[in-house]
Amino acid sequence: MSPNLFLPAAVIFDMDGVLVDTNPFHVRKWEALLTGYGIAFDHKTLPMQVLGPGNDPTLRHFFGERITAEDRHRLSEELEASFRVAFAPHAKPLPGVERLITECHDHGVLMALASAAMSKNVFFILDALKLRPFFQVILTGDEITHSKPHPEIFSKTAQKLALLPADCVVIEDSFVGIEAAKSAGMKCVAVASTFPAPELRDHTRADLVIQTLEALTLHKLRELFDRPTYEP
Repeated sequence: MSPNLFLPAAVIFDMDGVLVDTNPFHVRKWEALLTGYGIAFDHKTLPMQVLGPGNDPTLRHFFGERITAEDRHRLSEELEASFRVAFAPHAKPLPGVERLITECHDHGVLMALASAAMSKNVFFILDALKLRPFFQVILTGDEITHSKPHPEIFSKTAQKLALLPADCVVIEDSFVGIEAAKSAGMKCVAVASTFPAPELRDHTRADLVIQTLEALTLHKLRELFDRPTYEP
């Protein structure tokens, strides 16, 4: 019997770009906001700047460190309200999501969601996808102090699951998310739904890079625990 038969003890999913293809809608909401305020941005680099980190550091980046907490909260609420209206008609899980979640559920593997998105967005999307009941722990951007690539969101998720980080695997799509997972001491699978697979292989510490979750099985996740782990 494989010594890693019962690992991972938990699979921790990011949401945007992993469970659902929200990222184009997130980029558009930022384009509209920045254009409306006359703030210059580069269309090519914008996805890297806005996909992964929470709204708070991104607003400070574009509006400057003098932007008040009150204005950050107001702009963030406006951003996400417009996102939910635009995205609602298009809500559906990415290919392979439902199969992988069902496989983990059937084999007793715990599942958690760790997303930098605000709680309103997270629960809106999980309910639209009918996936909320599968997650034992849901951690959102409203519950953390430090945005990715800081490992806080994944460390807190492991604590809520009452598990060691080394026994968990994260599924992520962003550079900052992958770095956060590895810094937390977890295995990480990178999905090339947002950034090209060669860039993820060459510029992250992901343990495995896949094109879509259709290529991922619980067996492949268990195989990761036969490989050495990067030190945080």
